[in-house]
Amino acid sequence: MADHSPAGPVELGAQMDYAEHEKTYNLFTSLTKYSALGCAAILIGMAFGFFAGGAVSGFIVFLLAFVVGAFLLR
Repeated sequence: MADHSPAGPVELGAQMDYAEHEKTYNLFTSLTKYSALGCAAILIGMAFGFFAGGAVSGFIVFLLAFVVGAFLLR
């Protein structure tokens, strides 16, 4: 039972699936981008609700910040 894998350098070994790699990278960057936007929008909404209004106005500011941020990040 001999191992017939390439014995050369790793860089010359198996073929890479660059299309799948590109899709995975784009998904990762999109999830990271919108997760950071969500965290920032939550913090802005919480700060506004605590200092300037109440829970309802804080939620409205959160939604507004998230929608504007999503529009800008496209």
